[in-house]
Amino acid sequence: MEKAEKAEKAEKAVNQGEHHEVRDEADRVWSGSWVAERLGVELVGGDRLTGLLGLALRRNPKRAHLLVSNVLGKHVPQSPSVVYDHGFELGRRVRDLLGADEARRAVVLGYAETATGLGHSVADGLGPAPYLHSTRRPVDGLTPAGGFEESHSHATSHLLLPEDPTLLTGDGPLVLVDDEFSTGNTVLNTVRDLHERYPRRRYVVVALVDMRSAADAGRLEEFAREIGARVDLVTAASGTVRLPEGVLEKGQELVARYEAASAAPDDRPSAAPAPPVPDDSRVHPRVTRVNLHWPAGLPDGGRHGFTPEHRARLEAALPGMAARIADALPDGARRVHVLGFEELMYAPLRLARELERTTDVEVRYSTTTRSPVLAVDDPGYAIRTRLVFPAHDNPADGSGERYAYNIAGAGFDAVVAVVDSAADTPRLHAPDGLLARLAAHTPQVLLAVVPSYAPEAPHAPERPSMLPEPLRGPAFSSYAPEEVGWLLQDLSDVTLEAPTEEREEAIQSGGAHYAESLPVEYQPSEQYQELFHAALETSAARIAQAVGVVTETVLAERSPRPVLVSLARAGTPVGVLMRRWAQYRHGLDLPHYAVSIVRGRGIDANALRWLAEHHDPRDVVFVDGWTGKGAITRELAQALTEFEKTDGISGFSPEIAVLADPGSCVRTYGTREDFLIPSACLNSTVSGLISRTVLRADLVGPHDFHGAKFYRELAGTDVSVTFLDAVSARFPEVTDAACAQAKDLLATDRSPTWEGWAAVERISEEYGIHDVNLVKPGVGETTRVMLRRVPWKVLARAGAGSDLDHVRLLAEQRGVPVEEVDALPYTCVGLIHPKYTRGATGADGKAVTL
Repeated sequence: MEKAEKAEKAEKAVNQGEHHEVRDEADRVWSGSWVAERLGVELVGGDRLTGLLGLALRRNPKRAHLLVSNVLGKHVPQSPSVVYDHGFELGRRVRDLLGADEARRAVVLGYAETATGLGHSVADGLGPAPYLHSTRRPVDGLTPAGGFEESHSHATSHLLLPEDPTLLTGDGPLVLVDDEFSTGNTVLNTVRDLHERYPRRRYVVVALVDMRSAADAGRLEEFAREIGARVDLVTAASGTVRLPEGVLEKGQELVARYEAASAAPDDRPSAAPAPPVPDDSRVHPRVTRVNLHWPAGLPDGGRHGFTPEHRARLEAALPGMAARIADALPDGARRVHVLGFEELMYAPLRLARELERTTDVEVRYSTTTRSPVLAVDDPGYAIRTRLVFPAHDNPADGSGERYAYNIAGAGFDAVVAVVDSAADTPRLHAPDGLLARLAAHTPQVLLAVVPSYAPEAPHAPERPSMLPEPLRGPAFSSYAPEEVGWLLQDLSDVTLEAPTEEREEAIQSGGAHYAESLPVEYQPSEQYQELFHAALETSAARIAQAVGVVTETVLAERSPRPVLVSLARAGTPVGVLMRRWAQYRHGLDLPHYAVSIVRGRGIDANALRWLAEHHDPRDVVFVDGWTGKGAITRELAQALTEFEKTDGISGFSPEIAVLADPGSCVRTYGTREDFLIPSACLNSTVSGLISRTVLRADLVGPHDFHGAKFYRELAGTDVSVTFLDAVSARFPEVTDAACAQAKDLLATDRSPTWEGWAAVERISEEYGIHDVNLVKPGVGETTRVMLRRVPWKVLARAGAGSDLDHVRLLAEQRGVPVEEVDALPYTCVGLIHPKYTRGATGADGKAVTL
């Protein structure tokens, strides 16, 4: 028979309800009828569903019945082509659902142990998608990237151990693959855990069968609304299981009765209670090893990630490895079983499929399992025989029984046991081990060992094993989780605030750095809040246009998909708006993070290390709100130079993209006008309720991110999202103007002139300050002075209008004089008291002259 005809016949048999069970019996008895008749369990879904599933019983306090798949390759030996093609076809359907662009950005996640091979096959059908499956086997030195619980399973803890931590941090679709979708609990647990760490906009759940009850059917949609993401479901068939009242207790009683009648661990119970079969644990098999010549460095599966490059290497090696197995088979072998090992499902499946494709041998495939299931030798029952043997891979949860189903008595001429090297232990070869059990039921046992893949440590020894993932809202900040990831540590529980005058004296005396404490958060009066909302209404369109200009410039000059990295905190709202513009105008979902940079201390080096591990540094674009005199621009350039020397990591560009560049300090900007940006009017309540960043030796260690606080208690006055939404709403009306302005700017010389720095030096000398750090030019910087520092006076350009209404109000409240100046290069400039002590204020705490 031609190979293609064999596979086609096997596929047809499955779809029609014929089951290639232990003896390939010709009858068409449904392999769930035994359970259905005795317990009243009903499988509702038609012939397609009963062709895919049988029923069995197990000792489990949560669910007695077990849905047994005929096409999964776990409990029921099946044609490997049928097993593989079912998963591959599901992957093709996911590709069609997502579209080519989204499919290229997808990651596939399978569930251990049952769906590891199915998930691999789905990833193959999807196309160039990397694959990862959960595992119950921890690895020393490898920090889990996540984990979850499987509520109905007998073994519940799943770990995610990707070798490449970035595998789960992208924002493309995540495709989750399990054998059945019954209650949805496993998927919800997974998505909930991963979405908190690595939020994304879309998930696709894939299963062979959808068996949700009517009560569970709506939970997925409700959960999707809860997390603000789209969740699709793709299955091969759907139906429900109807369970009569008391089925759990009746099933447990039935299991206990049949187990008591079959005392031998390696048993073939009859359809009715019968005496135990003889114990054959004394058999010592003659085992032939087959050297597969597995490619060096190729992972044995998706436990630590399996990339398209890995897949290509496996495809190239499969013909040679299958030929070595074929050469080792006994002469005249007609029926051969390839037996995988627990989570190691994909490699044995592909070897079995290649053997089926290239020989005339009838090949069946299944794997061993941890799941204890009752065996009943009846054609109407899914699990006909059971082999019991001890665990042989030194599992973390200790020794215990393992099982291989429907192999004993099946008439196989040879069984090829495929295990990884971690499982090739003395217990495997023991008199009661798996190989001995198999040898009692087949003339020849072949053993093929795949090298267990051991990931290398992700970091150099002198560095921490893994930097923490970004903080995200709502746990940290009032921004939506996808809007920004904060590369900071949460210091919300630490008291860091000090009176403004006390901080100013300590800073100017050299007793403390400004980043070692926080000012008391300014609480705006009702009048000031009204000014904010009026300013927002007036300037929203102008800000929206500037956002469009700077974003279009970045997209034109930097990578096709830049990584936005805002300088916290003034840059963060601007970075969010740029990300929104890229989504609105180009459909791009740009990564966006916020990092700390401190004048005199540089940028957070650990944040740079995290960025370099997860993205190409050449794609990173630093973002800030505005420039004053350009101090931060210079700080960043110097810090990146030092970082390259110390860490050897290059590629970060010192250029900053800003909304407004009145100081002419950068090349990439939305405007060079000095006008009111309402996000400068307030502190945390317009910046996601996040404080200014903190760098203090007793709080921030050498392997920590800089710190910040989340002021949850100020939620009642938070206008962060109000600001973002007001500006974003103006995008449609400014699109044409912004794109035209960006095009014009790209054609002009935008080299910085540093006019702002020169003006600051002149003002510093003219007013007898002699310290450029105490001169804060521009509306934004002047506002900061009024809110955080002890101002001396404000210089305002003669004729400046409503852009300074809020500054004048703050000046009045703090008793700070406003001096109008002709030909001032900025709309205003804030001056900090140059010789500040607490004695430099009057009795009422307001400023006095020098």
